[in-house]
Amino acid sequence: MGYVSPLWRMSLMVLCLIANPAMSQEASQRFIAKDATPSTVLLVRSTTDISIFAPALAAFVAANPSVEIAYEQWGSNALYANSLGACEGTATPADVVISSGVHQMVDLVNRACASAYQSEFTAQLPAARRWRDELWGITREAAVIIYNTDLVSAEDAPRTRFALLDLMRRSSADFMGRIATYDVEASGLGFLFAFMDSQEATTFGGLLEGFARVDAVATCCSAEIIEGVDSGRYKIAYNVLGSYVDTVPHENLGVIYPEDYTLFLSRAFMIPKGTHQGAAAGVFLDFLLSPRGRALLSQSTLIHDSNSDETAANESATRYIPIGPTLLVAMDRHRRARFIEKWRDSFGVDAVK
Repeated sequence: MGYVSPLWRMSLMVLCLIANPAMSQEASQRFIAKDATPSTVLLVRSTTDISIFAPALAAFVAANPSVEIAYEQWGSNALYANSLGACEGTATPADVVISSGVHQMVDLVNRACASAYQSEFTAQLPAARRWRDELWGITREAAVIIYNTDLVSAEDAPRTRFALLDLMRRSSADFMGRIATYDVEASGLGFLFAFMDSQEATTFGGLLEGFARVDAVATCCSAEIIEGVDSGRYKIAYNVLGSYVDTVPHENLGVIYPEDYTLFLSRAFMIPKGTHQGAAAGVFLDFLLSPRGRALLSQSTLIHDSNSDETAANESATRYIPIGPTLLVAMDRHRRARFIEKWRDSFGVDAVK
């Protein structure tokens, strides 16, 4: 389960972690304050790993003992499909949906699948982290490059996309099958990062060519990619969610915030239309946006402090992914099909794991 806070150990009754593939969720867990008899069950479906989100969930139910959280961890594509089905009346809605597939969440709001909510905490969010009082960004997480420090020298570690391109061109034999990134078809987050790259970077076409040249591997999951680089199966991974790097045990990882630009994501929180626990959902959102909640999310690496590392000297290279209608272009069916076709041409069927 990773780090477990003293508050968790002392004040919570935690039930078992349950895999439930039949519902397309990856795991679930219930959070109940010690000795409490909750009158409300808040169903939260999220792409955030339970072990990472657990301290904040634990603290919330400890502060609100009348509420029990039933937490379900989902993949981003499955969560989007489930949430859309709930909106259309073919699935049971959650009370809260939180996803790193922000473009998918914007699409759900655009389809009138969300409930509105306002508070002093939501009002304090910058415009780029809220939309129509129906979608709110609760984290700050970077897309980083990671590398195996035993297999890639500090001189070769690519600090920009141009450096990564150069490395793949001049040392293609050394990196054959040893560079990894997300599979944009399997991962909504991976698609979003790659799509934002295509909008932002003049290097994107070159990156696809470089990935094809070295038979790069496209795979689904942050933990798998991070473990693969740490073990030496891969030498470098591109566009990895940096918030997960410190939560996965590792010994041989170097982390780079690209100096040409670093994408930053804010996970989107939505209260679905049709929930019967809208009031409790609002209390939960306010807790996560409060100083106490933000401190807990920071401790869990879900809020990246730009003053704590190398990004402080390169804040001008920060690129935030906005929560708003500009992301709807990423959900356009024809544009998505063309994008994925280019991706398949670069990676090929055998490169997708």
